Amino acid sequence: MTDKNVISDKLKNLPSDPGVYLFLNNSGKVIYVGKAKNIRNRVRSYFQKNIDSPKTRVLVSKVEDFQLIITESEVEALVLENNLIKEHQPRYNINLKDDKSFPYIRVTNEPFPQIFSTRDLIRDGSRYFGPYTDVKNMKASLRMINKLFKIRSCKYYIDDESIRLGKVKLCLDYHIKKCDGPCEGLISQEQYGKMVEQVIKLIKGKTVDLLNELKQDMQDAAKNLQFEKAAELRDKIDQLEVYSNKQRVVTTDFIDRDVIGVAPEGKDIACSILNIRGGKLLGKKQFRLAYEGSDELETIYNAIIKHYYNEFTEIPKEIILEEQPSDAEIISEWLESTAKHKVKFVVPKRKSDALSLLNICKQNANLLLKEIQLQRMKKEGNVPHVLASLKRDLRLKNLPRRIECFDISNLQGTDTVASMVVFVDGKPKKSLYRKFIIKTVEGPDDFASMQEVVERRYSRLQNENEAFPELIMVDGGKGQLSSAVEILNNLGVKNQEIIGLAKRLEEVYLPGNSEPNIIPRTSSSLKLLQHVRDEAHRFAITFHRSRRDKRTFTTELTNIEGIGTKIAEKLLTHFDSLQAIKDANPVEIMKVVGEKKTKQILEYFKK
Repeated sequence: MTDKNVISDKLKNLPSDPGVYLFLNNSGKVIYVGKAKNIRNRVRSYFQKNIDSPKTRVLVSKVEDFQLIITESEVEALVLENNLIKEHQPRYNINLKDDKSFPYIRVTNEPFPQIFSTRDLIRDGSRYFGPYTDVKNMKASLRMINKLFKIRSCKYYIDDESIRLGKVKLCLDYHIKKCDGPCEGLISQEQYGKMVEQVIKLIKGKTVDLLNELKQDMQDAAKNLQFEKAAELRDKIDQLEVYSNKQRVVTTDFIDRDVIGVAPEGKDIACSILNIRGGKLLGKKQFRLAYEGSDELETIYNAIIKHYYNEFTEIPKEIILEEQPSDAEIISEWLESTAKHKVKFVVPKRKSDALSLLNICKQNANLLLKEIQLQRMKKEGNVPHVLASLKRDLRLKNLPRRIECFDISNLQGTDTVASMVVFVDGKPKKSLYRKFIIKTVEGPDDFASMQEVVERRYSRLQNENEAFPELIMVDGGKGQLSSAVEILNNLGVKNQEIIGLAKRLEEVYLPGNSEPNIIPRTSSSLKLLQHVRDEAHRFAITFHRSRRDKRTFTTELTNIEGIGTKIAEKLLTHFDSLQAIKDANPVEIMKVVGEKKTKQILEYFKK
């Protein structure tokens, strides 16, 4: 264990050069890796007394030593930092959660290249496309390539010498017209290379350019009376056009761009990336990351961009995101040096195609986050993570394992009803749902109606010595909440956790607070509250409609014992009118409602 005085001595002798610093704990394990333009200023900033971030204070409290690596430039430091994070997986850096590498499509660096999937990245001049987080999507791309292009499937190294010596012979692929036989020199290196470039255009989503090229080749073949070749190209064009039409057009320009959306929740970060090439949505990639540090979006985007882009990943001209990364300038410089073209970060604010794409991307990230949380719930087999989040966000004393929510429904003050839904461990418990007909309130008074139903519910629990829920929730803002709290106070119920959820801005109100408690819209706890509120509203509306329909549907048939609303509706639908039923043959009536009900109807009309 390193003495803290040693750290103090080290801090006095820090260089002002760019580089990377590694924080170590008392076991000598790397817990954080960072880079800086000026190591002296950056590292010393961690050990100041006035640090605002609680997470930074926790990190510094665990630092027992640190190491430095000096670099020539900040860009070099950025690359080194990224490699060290992947190597050490430090606890307080954002790390990729998947314990496997993602596959790429590899185009080998050979006179007659092979094209296949791989997880091993070899720096031998081969070209790589990916990574593919969806292996199914990658395999579909490879099937399309093998269907349209005669790329060799053998693993031999083929060059002019091997062809001259006859080292490799024609295989079945040539005879079934899936290969043009480069092993015996039946296709030139130039022709084969042109075909490989066409495959790369397909992988990159440049289908418009590829189709134009193939159409020109078809016309040239036809002019040269190569009709068999022209027919083959025609069929290839037809299949490509079908494939191209399936790709969704999402922008009217043809700029290549990636859209990055994130959904952070606790220690989990879900990331979704949409790849748009030539205005068409080419693919979607999704990642799961873990983080013990700050949850600021610019820090998260900073880490995601460094994780995702590398020398093997295609870097577009535009990257659309919610916030500029914290190291935007230096990251942009690094990306441009790798991609050999300008790279622009776009943060859309106004309504536009870019903002719509970003919203779609964030929705995908939220779905992935839900999957992550669901997997954890299944793995842990205990209290859902969302309840812990709700307890934290609302600052509750106990875990809200049982939530009861109330909603009022009426139409211009008539047929006023209330609903109560119950969620246990974050899931609806429909057997515990309750309906209430409001009895003491005249006209459209939601506050008084809420007071009546809360009093009826919890006075009964008191009389029966039943346990109260960990959380009571009312659909509405300060008015509805205050009405419910007043009744609970009158009943002598103290320290009961209760909230109101206002529909307009999804604001959560707590007793005694005039200002709403803001919960992030991406938070799983807010989504649970919305789900509970929406379920209470649905249940109330359904009950209200049922009551209204019963009131408005009146007929003499319902006066007959044993004939309810549904049977009466069935008879009137079949016979059109009450008189038609009176005049009908008993056999006809029996066909609709059966023998027993027919006897009851006939006896009623005889009287």
